[in-house]
Amino acid sequence: MFGLFQNRAPLLEENLSQWLFDAFTWALENFEADLFYKETVLVLPNNQFFPGRVNSVDGMANLIFDRVKHYAGINHWPTRIADHSSCSLLPPPQVEIKGALRDPNGVPDETVPQELRLIIPYNPQQINNPEGMIATYAHTLAHYMGQMAQTPPPGGTEYWPHVTELLAIYLGFGLMFANSAFTHRGGCGSCYNPNTVRDAYLSEQEATYALAIFAVLKDIPNSSVTGHLKSHLRGVYKRAVKEIKQRTDDLTRLQSFSQNQHRSPSKA
Repeated sequence: MFGLFQNRAPLLEENLSQWLFDAFTWALENFEADLFYKETVLVLPNNQFFPGRVNSVDGMANLIFDRVKHYAGINHWPTRIADHSSCSLLPPPQVEIKGALRDPNGVPDETVPQELRLIIPYNPQQINNPEGMIATYAHTLAHYMGQMAQTPPPGGTEYWPHVTELLAIYLGFGLMFANSAFTHRGGCGSCYNPNTVRDAYLSEQEATYALAIFAVLKDIPNSSVTGHLKSHLRGVYKRAVKEIKQRTDDLTRLQSFSQNQHRSPSKA
């Protein structure tokens, strides 16, 4: 009877956890594995990572977006943000990215005309949900970045929103995706504003598991992560880390990329 609770079921079904490992492999193959291991950081949802304050919604949206671009290593991409209600339905322009696809030292080219910049929409009401706004920005940028992959992602186009969320977690934004994957809708009507919530494709557990893969690969201790997670996800995260460390074959495959530098195409 003492061993009754020792063999708990895995956190995720095997096909889901394997897909997350396969998606991480795809990200490492296509998007600067050397940069991931040497320079990508776990972005924290605090004032240290997102300093500054302005008095307008547009100003705050720009401030947050600039930091997201910085941590993603794409400062040199010609972009501009726009209120989603004012965005046209026209296809985005062809954008040329000078130099490497990701460059931590990249400098914005202010000479690029506004009409030739990649438009990144934002929801002004999400300013009251900064983690959701950060995740939405990161997901949008990962969508454009993912289109420049040299190989198709696991699962094909059906899983495109999911794999681009995974790519954003690979870029360092896993805490925001785990924390904003689900918002409780109970209580009085005035307590819940659907306009502040982001559309999530990975579940809370899946996003937390992907965050754990990131942290294990980067040798980030649990204590540096759990304090920034929603309280009910901390146990989930610790279980995920434990399970991931037992998947030695999958880990070895991902860790093998740390010895190689993979370059990506530089045009979108």
